[in-house]
Amino acid sequence: MSKRRGRSVNPFDSKKSLSKRGSGSGGGSQKMLQQLQGLQQEMLDAQEEIAEKTFTATAGGGIVEAIVTGDRKVKELIIEPEVVDPDDVEMLQDLVIAAINRAMEQVDEAAADRMTDLTGGLGALQDLL
Repeated sequence: MSKRRGRSVNPFDSKKSLSKRGSGSGGGSQKMLQQLQGLQQEMLDAQEEIAEKTFTATAGGGIVEAIVTGDRKVKELIIEPEVVDPDDVEMLQDLVIAAINRAMEQVDEAAADRMTDLTGGLGALQDLL
């Protein structure tokens, strides 16, 4: 227990304000809020940047190619005509799915990398963003 102006002060008393005791939390809180708002804007900008990009993936050694936008929309699907076999549609379906999934994974990786660039110094707070 410490004394302050002749009174007992309990440092664990939740009714006592830390800012009254000189921690300077008022200004620091405002600065942190501004930093978080700036980070939020950077993250929105990064999301827009990724959405404008395209990601290309292939399957079957290039037989099927999928082009996907950063906002996860299939923009183009290219299939080599010689692989279109009406007796083996399942193989073609599998290749299409594989190419699209790989392109989507590229979008996810790009987004994760960009967010790590922005939030890498936040430690435990990164999981909240």
